[in-house]
Amino acid sequence: MIKLDDLYFKPFISAKEIDAAIQRMVDEIAADLGDEIPVFVGILNGSFMLVSDFVKKYPKPCEVTFIKLASYEGIKSSEDIQRLIGLTQDLTGRTVVILEDIIDSGKTLAEVHRIFKNENVKSLLIATLFHKPEAYKKDFKLHYVGIEIPDRFIVGYGLDYNGLGRDLPEVYQIKTTQHMTSIVLFGPPGAGKGTQANFLKEKYNLVHISTGDVFRFNIKNETALGMLAKSYMDKGELVPDEVTIDMLKAEVEKNADAKGFIFDGFPRTNAQAEALDAFMEEKDSQINAMVALEVDDEILVERLLERGKTSGRPDDADEDIIRNRIKQYYNKTAILKNYYTAQDKYYGVDGVGSIEEITERLNKVIDKL
Repeated sequence: MIKLDDLYFKPFISAKEIDAAIQRMVDEIAADLGDEIPVFVGILNGSFMLVSDFVKKYPKPCEVTFIKLASYEGIKSSEDIQRLIGLTQDLTGRTVVILEDIIDSGKTLAEVHRIFKNENVKSLLIATLFHKPEAYKKDFKLHYVGIEIPDRFIVGYGLDYNGLGRDLPEVYQIKTTQHMTSIVLFGPPGAGKGTQANFLKEKYNLVHISTGDVFRFNIKNETALGMLAKSYMDKGELVPDEVTIDMLKAEVEKNADAKGFIFDGFPRTNAQAEALDAFMEEKDSQINAMVALEVDDEILVERLLERGKTSGRPDDADEDIIRNRIKQYYNKTAILKNYYTAQDKYYGVDGVGSIEEITERLNKVIDKL
């Protein structure tokens, strides 16, 4: 991920892929033109890298020139195309190959055709490294296309955002979810995770997704996923990961405009963590951190036994059951701790102290994200 000015961009097309696409275009054009000496015309500013790499690969004699047109303002294509630098040589009877970095709406291409209409060229061929078929609104033929891409704003390899990014050797696409912060919140029984989740979601305007709550909602409302999960539970079987993940995906989709999420009780295995990462990537987002409340076992036992006096939960009243629950938590969490540590995303937070003190420690971690 990179940041240019006020926006974030994620990797999209590698330098190796770009090089292969240019070589393919070079081979096609060289084969079509034979021994004819073409005039390659680059459209500035974006095509300077393409033209340089292209002519270095071109196996036969050629000529090179440039024209400069301005059509972009920020990330939107402007209706106003300005011809800033024009042609300086006679192209009568010559084969001209336009080398464009990208063709999307086709407005710039229309101006190119207008410019060359009166130049009496033998033929005008259009070659573009990148093409957005979804955005293309013109009828001009594109003779050579390197890579077709979705209608997403890209930077790198000559393309810029507010003047930045032209120097990048690879291409990045805009990250549509710009400022989302999502965390996986963990804590052993009695650590106060539920209390802290409530504070965090209010302070940072995050959506709290508790696996337990999601299961109960789907089963109570007899959704298709809820009934499927119940069918496994009624047989005493574990609910498959894909069912749980589909439930969580549905919750995320319900809150498409959220500033981020707190995932509580999920993931619990490496496979679930990988599935969650893949899903967040689809949403142009990511898990920023696993935050785990860390509390000494004896303090946890003491807290839960005290809570058991009023909670009415039998598993809060039996010390052996409590210690077994804590043991299971560590067995499950250790795997995920390693998973997120490998990504430099694990944050252990001291869970001993007043509620306010623990909240302040959590805030410091999230503020850094």
